[in-house]
Amino acid sequence: MNRHISEQFDEELQTARTLLMEMGGLLEQQLKNAREALLRQNSEKAHLVIEVEKQVNTLEKELDDQCIQIIARRQPAASDLRMMIAVLRATTDLERIGDEAKRIAGLALKSTNHTFPDDRYADIDNLMERVQVMVAQALNAFARSDVDSAIETIKADAEVDRIYRSVVERLLQDMRNKPDSLELSMNMTWATRALERIGDHAKNISEYVVYLARGDDVRHTKP
Repeated sequence: MNRHISEQFDEELQTARTLLMEMGGLLEQQLKNAREALLRQNSEKAHLVIEVEKQVNTLEKELDDQCIQIIARRQPAASDLRMMIAVLRATTDLERIGDEAKRIAGLALKSTNHTFPDDRYADIDNLMERVQVMVAQALNAFARSDVDSAIETIKADAEVDRIYRSVVERLLQDMRNKPDSLELSMNMTWATRALERIGDHAKNISEYVVYLARGDDVRHTKP
């Protein structure tokens, strides 16, 4: 009987992890579509991001319910409890990544009819690529409980922040020097801010990996 209960518990834990990875995969696609929407002025992709965001919210609720039920019924201890806490926290960050992707899609729709500069915001494209890599690495680290990979992702956030500051400075110059494109520059500034926040959420997920694997809370500390 005890073995049967233990096997059921393991299955429930694995189901929660699998659902988290499903949610993560959905968000990776959301970021790809948001990038296409913003920098290729693809309104179809923008509308798709906005529509799919409802699925992200549904998955968040489902995961929350599963984790709460597991904790209430099984009263897990030690590493199993850390797993539940890590999944709950990661779910929240993933949902917020979805919010930011939706925000970028909305800004993309506002920018569809504007004329882009010749480089088509190559610096923002670079930032988006780095943020996408951070999210993918964070999810892979969570799936494998890979502390080394998680720490590398945490460190990568500093470079994302540096690029973010550089892009915003350039956009502010555009606002001063090109008043006719003020609205577009504002939209791109807010989109850049959303990307920086996505990087923060990827960093958070990576910190949960360290907590899950080692029991160490490394939030608000240097890598």
